[in-house]
Amino acid sequence: MNVCLSTEHPYNHLIETLNDGRIKYFNPQKLNDQRYDKLPLSIRVLLEAAVRNCDGFYTKEEDVQNLLDWQQQQCKTEVPFTPARVLLQDFTGIPAMVDLAAMRDAVAKHGVDPSLVNPKCPTDLIVDHSLQIDYSKCAIQNTPNPGGGDGPSQNQGPSRSAPSRPLPRGAAACSDPLASPGQPPASVQQIENTPLLCPFHLKPVSETETTLKNQGMELIRNKERLQFFKWCSKAFKNVNVVPPDVGAVHQVNLEYLSRVVQVRGGFIYPDSVVGTDSHTTMINGLGILGWGVGGIESEAVMLGQPVSLTLPQVVGCKLVGSINPLTTSIDIVLGITKHLRQAGIAGKFVEFFGPGVSQLSAPDRTTIANMCPEYNATVSFFPVDQVTIKHFKKTNFTQEKLELLESYMRAVKLFRCFDDPSEDPQYSEVIEINLSSIVPYVSGPKRPQDRVAVCSMKEDFQSCLDEKVGFKGFHISKEKQETRVPFLHCGREYQLAHGSVVIAAVISCTNNCNPAVMLTAGLMAKKAVEAGLVVKPYIRTSLAPGSGMVTHYLSTSGVLPYFSQFEVIGYGCATCIGNTAPLPEAVVDAIKQGDLVACGVLSGNRHFEGRLCDCVRANYLASPPLVVAYAIAGTVGINFEKEPLGVTSEGKEVYLRDIWPSREEVQQTEEDMVISSIFKDVRGRMDKGNTFWNNIDCPESILFPWDHKSTYIRSPCFFSKLSKEVPPPQSIENAHALLFLGDKVTTDHISPAGSIARVSAAAKYLQSKRLTPREFNSYGARRGNDAVMTRGTFASIKLQNRFIGKSGPKTLHIPSGQTLDVFEAAERYQRDGIHLIILAGKDYGSGNSRDWVAKGPYLLGVRAVIAESFEKLHKNQLVGMGIMPLEFLPGQNADSLELNGKERFTITLPESLSPRQQLNVNTSQGKSFIVTALFDTEMDIILFQHGGLLRYVARTFL
Repeated sequence: MNVCLSTEHPYNHLIETLNDGRIKYFNPQKLNDQRYDKLPLSIRVLLEAAVRNCDGFYTKEEDVQNLLDWQQQQCKTEVPFTPARVLLQDFTGIPAMVDLAAMRDAVAKHGVDPSLVNPKCPTDLIVDHSLQIDYSKCAIQNTPNPGGGDGPSQNQGPSRSAPSRPLPRGAAACSDPLASPGQPPASVQQIENTPLLCPFHLKPVSETETTLKNQGMELIRNKERLQFFKWCSKAFKNVNVVPPDVGAVHQVNLEYLSRVVQVRGGFIYPDSVVGTDSHTTMINGLGILGWGVGGIESEAVMLGQPVSLTLPQVVGCKLVGSINPLTTSIDIVLGITKHLRQAGIAGKFVEFFGPGVSQLSAPDRTTIANMCPEYNATVSFFPVDQVTIKHFKKTNFTQEKLELLESYMRAVKLFRCFDDPSEDPQYSEVIEINLSSIVPYVSGPKRPQDRVAVCSMKEDFQSCLDEKVGFKGFHISKEKQETRVPFLHCGREYQLAHGSVVIAAVISCTNNCNPAVMLTAGLMAKKAVEAGLVVKPYIRTSLAPGSGMVTHYLSTSGVLPYFSQFEVIGYGCATCIGNTAPLPEAVVDAIKQGDLVACGVLSGNRHFEGRLCDCVRANYLASPPLVVAYAIAGTVGINFEKEPLGVTSEGKEVYLRDIWPSREEVQQTEEDMVISSIFKDVRGRMDKGNTFWNNIDCPESILFPWDHKSTYIRSPCFFSKLSKEVPPPQSIENAHALLFLGDKVTTDHISPAGSIARVSAAAKYLQSKRLTPREFNSYGARRGNDAVMTRGTFASIKLQNRFIGKSGPKTLHIPSGQTLDVFEAAERYQRDGIHLIILAGKDYGSGNSRDWVAKGPYLLGVRAVIAESFEKLHKNQLVGMGIMPLEFLPGQNADSLELNGKERFTITLPESLSPRQQLNVNTSQGKSFIVTALFDTEMDIILFQHGGLLRYVARTFL
């Protein structure tokens, strides 16, 4: 945001200078208030932003005083926060940019200059979520596309290929079906040190072609969206679009966009960010305050509105003790996750301190910070220290820039020495964690919070087979637990059993930002090959690095050839968001024949049941080296301490301890390989873009020329009948429940991001537009089309609707008694003018941040959601779309109130609302109960009265 240079700025007297007067800054220490030195450093960042942006309207002097009085005002007072920048990724970024384009149309209809609609806050949009795994395994196999979309034709795009023939049942490709006899595969570019044979599968491999083919498919399939993104980069001011095939949003944010401090308009101030992804929090590991918000909140920040938040409690997480040499950052992440989740810190800031912090490298810290949404904290903040400075020396920061950074951070007391307890701030509470007590863990089989010690994995999986179906159990009878199903693959017979690993993926976020973890996996793979171990060829393995930097240091360290059983399939999110390539048909048949609990192991952050693949019921989060270990073992039913990882062709047993690299070996390799040239190479690739992107044509116009035939980009109807006046609040009368849901309804249930099922309402719409299933693509790719996304709302096959009694995207149309697709039922209700609500249980809306989890229900006609509790981020998204989040009173729920969901509900609204006001709900059965309206702030009420944030922002232009 621009700094007000007027002499009327209330805090001009705080301005000081650096660099011989060339750089100015606001120094909160000149407030001469002893409370400043006791504030957590994350709160000091909020305070500096309030001082600098104090304009008497959005930010007032009262807000500055409330921040100084944080100890007394926490959890009581609302304050504004103006971040330095906004971060978007393409899945959630495209609806935000589509909304801005539609807002230009709306204000133009009222005679307002549409060019005024621009982001006022610098905005970076990274195109990274559209990658799908069309080609994988050692040989390049043209697999069926899980998200739809045609493959490249003879004259289409950079990848020239003919369609491959279907494989015989039970077979798998072991060589490139596209290559001519005696010729190398098409589009192959040699990588130095790449062997002729994959040392794990002992088959011809061309990893570069895998990457190029997947990237080529990504560019061709998403050309229409990319054209829109390029128009945005030209039509809107303050928008920077990072083209595809560069890296995942978190990785790009860390390696390219992070600054620690910003220098604009002659002023220096702390870098900070809000992003449309819950894992924006990774940046806090570098001392940059940032968190995930919904798309509609990010749009408000882009247009000059501050983020409004209740002053949070700040939990000090004190780290003591020494790290076990075999413990990876993921083990530390899961250990800290367990401690903090049990501590009940939802909606709070976490700030790390204590002597143990200095043992963590910057990549360790970013990995830990990335997982804070899993224990529902807002941020996990690591203040800047010498480790941070050392990290930025590797990223091509000049010495002058580093000196300026450190001088400024010390001047405003945002620099820490963790070994000096006299610098410790006062926290709301302190949680102490002894790092030496943390041992290797995995997480699963269905939820990230269910941790399992690796040494207990075999016994725990057995107990999961025994337990009743639930968050962990699968309820497999004793007589069926020993089932073995033989099948053929590549002409050889294999067997699958309960616990067999069929997916092993090291994917683009969470872990790949950490060189030590990835190098541990690579060095272990090298030792495994040298020991003569082989991975079974039917296991679907993949490596989607967070950026080219990861590929670079794996290659230069000499471990990439040994890691090639996890082919680099491309850069971007893939397996973690459900874009896994289909398993071999013979494997799927064997799983179904034996009703097996097959397993996926991945080094990501999301593994809800059915997300990776419908037939893979057990999924575990693990560190990259453990992903490699379980892939080699071929099962999760193994005790690594007592049982060999595998047996060589000579019959020698090899244990995990035999091939696990020492911490010293990993640290030395990291020090030698992760150097400034790596970051320089990545930055060069980003600035250069790619040929496909550079050659894309886009319109030159202020208003976007919508193509009414488009099935990707469509002008949404959020601004229909937009008036200058704010309408009075309208009560909900005689509403029906569209859905009757239970606990733990995630954003994946509400608005899926994966493939579009052929029998879904969205598929029917796309077929009406003459698209074939191969052209459907994914829900995530079509977030710029409200017609698709509305039909995709509650379209998850795992949705548990109590009206139906089984999982699936269906509901009961109460007036007719018919079971319909959720969209079709909502369409009938809207046609008949009937208001809609949703009944739900605990933790409604947990999971990834997506604006369509609120926009979709809004367009379905949902006016309110009544639940036992809400995920805070999702609650804010509902408010931002004008949907009331209503919470049952403590101890009450639909069952205790004896609601069957088939009643009609009336919720009367008063003329004026107040934060967290209690409202009466009356039913057609004569029952009445009280709910709390979760409007936490006055701003929440204003947004609701306007009909949502988008209409509120549009009215500011009118």
